[in-house]
Amino acid sequence: MHSLPAPRLVATDLDGTALRHDGTVSPRTVAAFARVEESGALLVFVTGRPPRWMGGVASAVRHHGLAICANGALVYDLHTERIVESHLIEVDVLREVVAQLRANVSDLVFSVEYEAGFAHESDFLLGGLDRRTGEAPPVRSVTARPCAKLLALHPRMDADELQAVVHELVGHLVTATHSSRRGLIEMSAQGVTKATALAALAKEQGIEAAEVVAFGDMPNDLPMLSWAGTSYAVANAHPDVLAAVDHVTATNDEDGVAQVLEKLF
Repeated sequence: MHSLPAPRLVATDLDGTALRHDGTVSPRTVAAFARVEESGALLVFVTGRPPRWMGGVASAVRHHGLAICANGALVYDLHTERIVESHLIEVDVLREVVAQLRANVSDLVFSVEYEAGFAHESDFLLGGLDRRTGEAPPVRSVTARPCAKLLALHPRMDADELQAVVHELVGHLVTATHSSRRGLIEMSAQGVTKATALAALAKEQGIEAAEVVAFGDMPNDLPMLSWAGTSYAVANAHPDVLAAVDHVTATNDEDGVAQVLEKLF
């Protein structure tokens, strides 16, 4: 690996990949990220997280770099902490998707991620950082305005099973994926993925896919991992991700991403 040229762009997922299970960035990983930037390569965090969940990460990496958030729907500048690009689900599409899913899948509940803030139905069980903060009150309608991401939660269905159902019903209207261990499906505007946003960013910088190394752990990372010239999964990744990548590194809690970056840079 030492004899190979270092990549010009490093793209990494956060939760379950570069972050440890407690949501922290280890000192070793922070140091590895710094080595990437010191080399002149571009470091991009490509995550399902909304920008409002990026404060701690931004601080840990000293507000350097860009983040592709909400599975490609939002591009976020960590230096200014501002959204610089948006790809939203329009209201008419949002209403049609929710109507189709409600008519065909019982017990689904919804939440929406906006450019700033989020909203959720009263029965939607908050997860992640939202479970701790509970900053958004429930609303009567999640289809009132365009959103970056629509989320559908089922209390019993497996995430892989639910994604297949959602794709069959509304895959012509939105792009569905999942990134958690519960029955939670994340929907973006049609054709918007981590890969589309990353490819557009790379093109702006004159970087080819072959010059990109990407890291991930869940199905929402698959488009990005397939596009990048070199792909890595952490050892704790979803089986579909482990089967799709070029290489497997150590788990997120063992700083698997940092282990690779230390060899590349």
